[in-house]
Amino acid sequence: MRIRPTTIDDIEQVMLVYEQAKRFMRQNGNLHQWTGGYPSREILEADIATDSSFVCLDDTQSIVGTFCFRYGTAPEPTYATIYDGAWLNDKPYGVIHRIASAGKVGGIFAACLDWCRGYVDNIRIDTHRDNRVMQELLIRHGFSRCGIIYLANGDERIAFQREFDR
Repeated sequence: MRIRPTTIDDIEQVMLVYEQAKRFMRQNGNLHQWTGGYPSREILEADIATDSSFVCLDDTQSIVGTFCFRYGTAPEPTYATIYDGAWLNDKPYGVIHRIASAGKVGGIFAACLDWCRGYVDNIRIDTHRDNRVMQELLIRHGFSRCGIIYLANGDERIAFQREFDR
């Protein structure tokens, strides 16, 4: 699998990946995450403009996954306060957001994680309480559940972190 920055020309395909991911969430009991048009085209365009949106390509160069990855910038504002736990450390970190699969191939999360590790050895991510599939995936890939964070709109998320050996 190859990973590259998302381009403006990829927007329609990435939006289809998001729609497939939403269907998968609903089929697996996650009825409340990514509702109300989220993630929107505007959010995707902003991620592209800040060089933080990426696509995963299969052997035919088709888009099979997408994610937002930020590192080396200001800390994530919603991660400043964590409840019912603590972050593993206070070292600089990268953040993965809006990871989604088109459901055509497996290994999207593993490929994303391997790629992100090339830039930073400390990664944080959060997910909805109903997103059991993502929570299991995070634990399987060595992430620790750290506590609860709240998004800018007040929605609760479970926060995870993993520090990699270098």
